[in-house]
Amino acid sequence: MAIRIEDQNLLFHLQTDHTSYIFHMMENGELGQIYYGKRVHSKPSYDNLVTREWHNAAAVWRLDHKDVQPQVLKQEYASLGKGDFRYPAYQVAQANGSRITEFKYESYELVDGKQRLAGLPSAFDDTDDDAQTLTIALRDKLLGLVMHLNYTIFPHQDVIVRSAEFQNQGNEKLRLNSAASAQLDLPDADYDFIQFSGAWARERHMIRTHLRSGVQSVGSLRGTSSHQQNPFVMLARPNTDDAQGSVFGFNLIYSGNFSDQVQVDQYDASRVLVGINPEEFAWNLKPGDKFQTPEAVLSYTDAGMNQLSQQMGAFYQDHLVNPRFAHEQRPTLINNWEATFMDFDEDKLLSFATTAKKLGLEMFVLDDGWFGHRNNDDSSLGNWFVNEPKFPSGFGTFTQKIHDLGLKFGLWFEPEMISIDSELYKQHPDWLINAPGRHASPERQQFVLDMTRSEVVDYLFDAMSKIIEMTKLDYIKWDMNRNITETYSSQLSADDQLEVPHRYILGVYQLYDRLVKAYPDVLFESCSSGGGRFDLGMMYYAPQAWTSDDTDAVERMLIQFGTSYGYPQTMMGAHVSAVPNDQVGRITSLKTRANVAYFGDFGYELDITKMSPEEQQQVKEQTAFYKEHRQLFQFGKFYRIDNPFANGGNVMSWEVVSDDQKHAIAARYQILNRPNTGYIRLYLKGLDPDTKYTVNGGSEQFYGDELMNAGLFVSDILHETHGTDQSADFNSKLFVIDAVK
Repeated sequence: MAIRIEDQNLLFHLQTDHTSYIFHMMENGELGQIYYGKRVHSKPSYDNLVTREWHNAAAVWRLDHKDVQPQVLKQEYASLGKGDFRYPAYQVAQANGSRITEFKYESYELVDGKQRLAGLPSAFDDTDDDAQTLTIALRDKLLGLVMHLNYTIFPHQDVIVRSAEFQNQGNEKLRLNSAASAQLDLPDADYDFIQFSGAWARERHMIRTHLRSGVQSVGSLRGTSSHQQNPFVMLARPNTDDAQGSVFGFNLIYSGNFSDQVQVDQYDASRVLVGINPEEFAWNLKPGDKFQTPEAVLSYTDAGMNQLSQQMGAFYQDHLVNPRFAHEQRPTLINNWEATFMDFDEDKLLSFATTAKKLGLEMFVLDDGWFGHRNNDDSSLGNWFVNEPKFPSGFGTFTQKIHDLGLKFGLWFEPEMISIDSELYKQHPDWLINAPGRHASPERQQFVLDMTRSEVVDYLFDAMSKIIEMTKLDYIKWDMNRNITETYSSQLSADDQLEVPHRYILGVYQLYDRLVKAYPDVLFESCSSGGGRFDLGMMYYAPQAWTSDDTDAVERMLIQFGTSYGYPQTMMGAHVSAVPNDQVGRITSLKTRANVAYFGDFGYELDITKMSPEEQQQVKEQTAFYKEHRQLFQFGKFYRIDNPFANGGNVMSWEVVSDDQKHAIAARYQILNRPNTGYIRLYLKGLDPDTKYTVNGGSEQFYGDELMNAGLFVSDILHETHGTDQSADFNSKLFVIDAVK
């Protein structure tokens, strides 16, 4: 048993292959945190770790237990109001206005496996991978409110999944003002807080700051997880890097407003809270009602950030992503958006698809502009019927021609949005999210449908189903191009309006769930104006996401590097686009654009019909190369080598290695060339030290330990471009490493 329970003193020891998580019941009936970190031996008690001393000027539990002082204790799921003045994990408001609760331990249940949550994306164990689930029941007798704290260990990925559920078994209505998914109290604050922040077109840049006294946090109030912040954060010891050192990872299986917070108290202890953002949230619990928080993912390693990313990525692949696609290679594709925008007709698209087939691509994706009378971005959202003038032979006939070419067919939707000029708005103006008597703020000429309403979900399911069946659709790019403003639902009472942000995302999940179950062979890709909803809640339904609307190779180096800390490369849509780049105006070589995009789900976003024969041949060769190494690029073990967020940011490198360590591909990128530089070596990772390898098919053989410890010589960039019209800036090199047979 990986979860060990000492019934006599109610001590709970959750052991994974390499970590231990230990907590116990304290004298006051609440749960206390003891330890989370590298695996330790199990024993009946840890008196040394729970030793307490009395502190002056601090409230105590009882006069006969003066050393039980809430503000000093490490707790599992703390409240505010009984002497602990740190931010709480939850708060419950009662009919009389009191917010004081007193949950006491009642029972526990331990079962093998992990079941999915109802109505929420969640972890699961479908393959008997030794997961175990522990549920602790606590009760506030005065209120009749029961709290279940849920813990699931996935031992072989060194992951713990946590959540909380509240059940009102009393006689009065209660109001949940906040409810975190997980709390972790750590005994010191000698950590760096690592977040992944940015904006539209420059998402998930790595920011590292040392913890200080007070609160450090990231979060979103945009109705989405957002471009600006991401739910994945790390706490790392100051000397920790990708190759070594202690680091905790925290993520949230949720796509709406969130908060990741670390508070350092006056004793330099750290409290981590992960969950739904308590701002703009409340949930009414009538007698008999329940509320389930999203699940939080916790992981720890003492072997550096590469190891943390790998173990969390393995967990997502086996226990979060839709099993239908979790291990299936993703198709190469061509998307028409940056080539045509909405200016296309059937003949132009067929020419596009025919060329794509000749170049070896496997799927044609028709982006925005195929529906309603959508010829610009201020019309037709909500009118999910075909723009007939663009397809005079019929949409079903057009898509059959795509399939007859031997290509898969994909289609863009933005189901959560509505245009004022749409037939849908004329019929149902009350389906628009907007506050009574207030001006509705447009963003990108569009507004938001009220996904809290079941009739909206029903309408969208029916409309999308008709298109899926008509086109025999293989793939959906699901976009969401704006934030939510004037958050209000006309169908809910005044007392329920703070439930709207969470109810909205539950409606999105319901629509996803119905479509995934009805059409299990359709591959979904999440998109939110690019990377604005790049989170685990989306990945549960859509196993890949459009990483960013910014397709510039240099910007994508930073975006994909930052994203790789929290998410594996198979989740990242990565495409080659035209130059000068539409977002930054930069000109990079076709080679460098491909060398960046290879490390994800590969495709193109440019007009291949207007490329020169030489460029088309290059695309053909790139596509063939990617398909040859697709398993490695999408599912290989990913290693970061040179960090562009450190050391001046001019150089970045990474590598993927096969599970058997016989094949690897590394890439080195240099943004600007430098004059008269010294010799360069690339230090590879993840190889077998005792195996001989060749690099790029050369004759020299290298032992793995030489390539990792002594490094691989990288030739001067200028020598390669001398005498050509090619810039030496924005340079990239690929290294294909093969074991000698």
